[in-house]
Amino acid sequence: MGKQFWGTPDDLRALLCELVSWESRTLTPAEREFPYKVKEKLMGLDYFREHPDYLSLPEADPGRSFLTAFYKNPETVETLVLISHFDTVQTEEYGDLEPLSCRPEELTQKLHERKDELPEEARLDLESGKYLFGRGTMDMKMGLALHMALIEKASNEQWPINLVLLTVPDEEVNSSGMRAAVSELVKLRDQHGLSYKMFFNSEPAFSQMPGDEKHYIYSGTLGKIMPAALFYGKETHVGEPLKGMTANYIASFLTQAMEWNGHFQETDLGESTPLPVSLQQKDLKLQYSTQTPYRAVALYNIFLMKRNAAQVMSLFEETAKQAATLCNTAYRELCEREKVAGIGEVQVILYEDLLAYAEKKRGTAFIEGIKAEVLKHPEWDEREKSLRIADKLMIQCHELAPAIVLLFAPPYYPAVNSSEDPLIVESVDVVKRAAAEFGVEVDQIHYFNGLCDLSYVNYSDSGNGWNSFERNTPVWGEAYSIPFSDMLQLQAPVFNVGPFGKDAHQYTERLHINSAFIHTPHMLESLVKSMCKQALETV
Repeated sequence: MGKQFWGTPDDLRALLCELVSWESRTLTPAEREFPYKVKEKLMGLDYFREHPDYLSLPEADPGRSFLTAFYKNPETVETLVLISHFDTVQTEEYGDLEPLSCRPEELTQKLHERKDELPEEARLDLESGKYLFGRGTMDMKMGLALHMALIEKASNEQWPINLVLLTVPDEEVNSSGMRAAVSELVKLRDQHGLSYKMFFNSEPAFSQMPGDEKHYIYSGTLGKIMPAALFYGKETHVGEPLKGMTANYIASFLTQAMEWNGHFQETDLGESTPLPVSLQQKDLKLQYSTQTPYRAVALYNIFLMKRNAAQVMSLFEETAKQAATLCNTAYRELCEREKVAGIGEVQVILYEDLLAYAEKKRGTAFIEGIKAEVLKHPEWDEREKSLRIADKLMIQCHELAPAIVLLFAPPYYPAVNSSEDPLIVESVDVVKRAAAEFGVEVDQIHYFNGLCDLSYVNYSDSGNGWNSFERNTPVWGEAYSIPFSDMLQLQAPVFNVGPFGKDAHQYTERLHINSAFIHTPHMLESLVKSMCKQALETV
């Protein structure tokens, strides 16, 4: 048996603090460096010194990599995939304590000097001594630390199961890391003849309400999709307002129809998705002038359980047409009151239809040139590029105005749920029994209430609903894509068991010490060993 580095609670705590100290905020140079440091750390294990080829750093996107660490037992093909992300959100909210935001021990001590400035619940948790504060302690470098400890113990003790540790960048923005890793998982499976039995994540357990101390485990994850709209009116001088129509006027009707619209809410297994809200709404004027704003855009957040992209677009189109009808009725009444002819009725256009119209009018080469010009802008993210492409096309086809152009903007996270899978039913029972040994009560939730990289495995869509996403996402195939065909090949149930913590993405982010370093390691080891027994039975 090789030397064990992370086998005790103190060792695991030291590992977490080291991982957290390697700052890895999304889209920073430190995020690019992080997986190389993890690889170097894992190379200290006897197993990977003997099998260095089982550590790999494939490219996620230009400049960023994800890490795979493969423990292979030659006696079985049964394989558990351990998924985590290593990027974190930004740290500006820590103020003058920002230099300590990624140094958990020091930050936790320093906060005692300022405990009266903390929200009451955070202050009480700090005074209890049961929590470790810091960016990434909860979300989710503790999950990575747990997986590293698992693969160390499995390799030292030669557990009769295969483990693939996968840790990725960019979960917090576009999940570029996981989307790229899907094809690598297919390749690894085929290369070694593996049978994936479970895709396992250790995102933290979130409180369901203030003061909630219960530990939750998750047998699925919510999906997310972002319908977007370009509103195109007609420009005029503010002194002659009735000669035009502002995009903001048109947008007000659709946003009113979308915000908190219960038709977009889904319910499954006694749980419901949060209601939709707008994530952005703005006009596209670059500077102040007395020309009215005739182009505007909006992004709407929709959470998913069962619906696919085609179903969401159908509902979005129906809602937009209802909003356009209300807009046209109000505008017609205005024109009658003011005794003007008006500029016409607002119509609803799908992006795929606008694109086809523009290509017929201007030619494919011309339109491809427009898209290429937009994609050159490094200062625009994938959402802005999507909206700008639609805008540029509509400028070429302004005779279609006034109009609402409907599209999708990245990212898209399909929902996934494995609650009724027999392996998950058994695994939930194993984890609950292991937690009960410490007097910890664990409850199952069917859908993880935060976004999760598990969305990109165990995908099912018999109606090919993703085609609607491909056709109506302007940056598809250029700045953004999803490997749907490879996702369909990764058919195994999903499960999420992670440590308990509070206030992810806040300056009071904190991790429950006993949960992280004592309870959850035992829960995970019990789960993997139960799968080892099943693997032996299949040999």
